[in-house]
Amino acid sequence: MDDGTCGVQESSDMSISSDDDSIKERNENNVEVEHHHGEAQPHALLGEPELGMTFDNENDVREYYTKYAKAKGFGVMRRSSNTDANGQLKYLTLSCTRNGKTQSKSRNMLKPNPSAGLGCKAKINIARGPHGKLYLSTVILDHNHPLSPQKSQLFRCNKRLDFHVKRKLELNDRAGIRVNKNFNSFVVAADGHDNLTFGEKDSRNYLEKIRRLKLGSGDAEAVRDYFIKMQSDNRNFFSVMDVDDESRLRNVFWADARSRAVYDSFHDVITFDTTYLMNKYDMPFACFVGVNHHGQSVLLGCALLSNEDTATFVWLFQAWLTCMSNRPPKVVVTDQAKAIQNAVEIVFSDSRYRWCLWHIMKKIPEKLGGYEEYDHIKVDVGKEVYDSLTITEFEVAWLRMLEKYDIGDNEWLKGLYEHRHRWVPAFVKDAFWAGMSTTQRSESMNAFFDGYVNAKTTLKHFVSQYENALRDKVEKENIADFNSFNSTIPSITRFDIEKQFQAIYTNSKFKEFQEELTDIMYCERKLIQKEGAIETYCVPCIFHEEEFEIKCSCRHFEFRGILCRHVLCVLTQKKIKEVPPKYILERWKKNVKRKHNFIRCTYGGMDDSPVAKRFDSLCNSFYPTAEIGAMSDDSFNSLTEDLRTLQIKYTSNSSSEKNKDKAGTQEDQLQEDAPSNGAATSKSLLSPIAVRCAGRPPSLRKESKVDRLIRQAKEKKKKAELRE
Repeated sequence: MDDGTCGVQESSDMSISSDDDSIKERNENNVEVEHHHGEAQPHALLGEPELGMTFDNENDVREYYTKYAKAKGFGVMRRSSNTDANGQLKYLTLSCTRNGKTQSKSRNMLKPNPSAGLGCKAKINIARGPHGKLYLSTVILDHNHPLSPQKSQLFRCNKRLDFHVKRKLELNDRAGIRVNKNFNSFVVAADGHDNLTFGEKDSRNYLEKIRRLKLGSGDAEAVRDYFIKMQSDNRNFFSVMDVDDESRLRNVFWADARSRAVYDSFHDVITFDTTYLMNKYDMPFACFVGVNHHGQSVLLGCALLSNEDTATFVWLFQAWLTCMSNRPPKVVVTDQAKAIQNAVEIVFSDSRYRWCLWHIMKKIPEKLGGYEEYDHIKVDVGKEVYDSLTITEFEVAWLRMLEKYDIGDNEWLKGLYEHRHRWVPAFVKDAFWAGMSTTQRSESMNAFFDGYVNAKTTLKHFVSQYENALRDKVEKENIADFNSFNSTIPSITRFDIEKQFQAIYTNSKFKEFQEELTDIMYCERKLIQKEGAIETYCVPCIFHEEEFEIKCSCRHFEFRGILCRHVLCVLTQKKIKEVPPKYILERWKKNVKRKHNFIRCTYGGMDDSPVAKRFDSLCNSFYPTAEIGAMSDDSFNSLTEDLRTLQIKYTSNSSSEKNKDKAGTQEDQLQEDAPSNGAATSKSLLSPIAVRCAGRPPSLRKESKVDRLIRQAKEKKKKAELRE
């Protein structure tokens, strides 16, 4: 029976007697029988309560009256009770759930809440007799309202969550399945709501309770304890928590062991973004994202922040740098926020830094939309930014555009031109960025978490759901590794160069190479100048044959790490069969043994109780037997009979086993509640205060589907209230 209900737990030794010497009890097949002077007869239904009926304990009487009420069609509640100095029950009243007053507790008199009270007098009073037995001292059977046995399962006292139901709810919740879908799986399995002993609200309440039990009472303390446990599982798990003078959580950063190992292989390029609000404290989720050998986004650490000022970002970047063995990235991509820019210049002073091009270009309508020739201005800005191959070409075209439309006094354009080295492709494409010109990697990682968290997610629930989301990301990389190992993309040409990259690169990167290779048909192979060993082609490429040095003005290889169509055009023209190693990047190779592939992530950090582990083990052992038993009616009937025999065998010792398990569970809970590090948990840690984040307005922040639905529902409700 679920805690908090007025129902009664099953008891195998229940006995009910009355003054006429008839005793009702259960036989070995769990069928109720009534003994009359030694003669046992099957009893289909429980008899009505009678004065003087005796019971051994409170549990027996509550179980009896609840079953009686369910058969009649009304609910039962504990109305009053009294105990003596030793804690023994002296007096107890169980009544119909409709015994109260028909009075709403709502503060708004115009919107009263429904009330079940009808003043029903039906009840039983139980008192303790001189020999210690409980007996019925008062019995009132008449109700002042209709009864409905068909609706009995909806009364709170008849609702219960069996152990296997609780276990499945927990496992599905860990897998990120929403509560409504989690509950619907039970509805389908039971062939309808009527066959269930619980509702969706019961499932939701139980999961909320379990989340509190697993991670503690307070959000901040729960997150801290969770990090301590994760670090005990893997010493390479890294976490830092920033608190204020009142011991209130401000910022938190963490990275698992696998993320730290991934950085060893892919530390050249990272993006950083804070545009995703996802928990009830409105703390931005900030993530460091890199690119792996398949071109997939990989998480290199993440944080929850209480502010978006320079000091906060400096703290975060320093924590991340410490986590990554003080090895800064070669290049960093962020949005245009001034606070982030200041922090990058302080902490990552030796790194190449650029702004997200997408964030800049999307502001064009807002900043330039007021001009009459906006449509033409928008097109020309795009041409200057994307089509300029050299710095000189961009600067000439940009100044010409300002003069053409007389927009040289626009402050936004002035600021962009002043910092053009931070965002214009012609200024930054001489460095390797793994093809990233925007923080889209970070935002796609944010979107990846959409199915697991939303605006109501608490901190303690977030860390567990974070693991579920990241586990899926790791599995996608494992699948891509297997596909590159187990399959080969066929060549589409007869060039030896293609076979060279086919054998070395991962499938996804080889596809990119093939795309450039097929596009050489659009390039002219005309030699326009030759000075000694240096040849200049119109594509335009410069090729030094003796040193095998080739450069293209499009800088595709420098920017993406993949040879461009212009270079491949020249190499095929020269009948080159193999390119030197400097044009084959180690990070795109498929047969390289990388450290993070041998590290198991600390997923599933929340240990199960011993009871849950034994339950899972028994279920897994039974599945093969169940499959055999389901093959025919004979095997099904035989297995069912054997199971009934086993059930009777183990039920006979249920009382002692329950007491033993209860003691063990309490001991396990005490061990789980005990802090793993006394120094770390000696001081209470307070949850953060909900804050309003600086930087980009909330309306422009990335909004998940769940958040949007919640917002729309609130707006609809508010409009309806205004109409009323």
